[in-house]
Amino acid sequence: MFLKRVDGPRQVTLPDGSILSRADLPPVDTRRWVASRKAVVVKAVVFGLISEREALERYALSEEEFALWRTAALKHGEDGLKVTSIRKYRQL
Repeated sequence: MFLKRVDGPRQVTLPDGSILSRADLPPVDTRRWVASRKAVVVKAVVFGLISEREALERYALSEEEFALWRTAALKHGEDGLKVTSIRKYRQL
């Protein structure tokens, strides 16, 4: 079996005991960003599976957009990443 050489870990163990691997990341050509896909990318960066720079380049995200995702996910969990919940969780 051939394993592609990658920088960094191939998988990380999350605090709840589940394992997040590079195979769990959304495809590079993702256009429709639902809350669950955003959450996976944020978890991958927060727990060290990929670097923030790699996530920004891989998914063509701006630093500001990713910062908003990270803040919403850390404060409100996956529900904070839902487009329909933005108004509910928005800071005024």
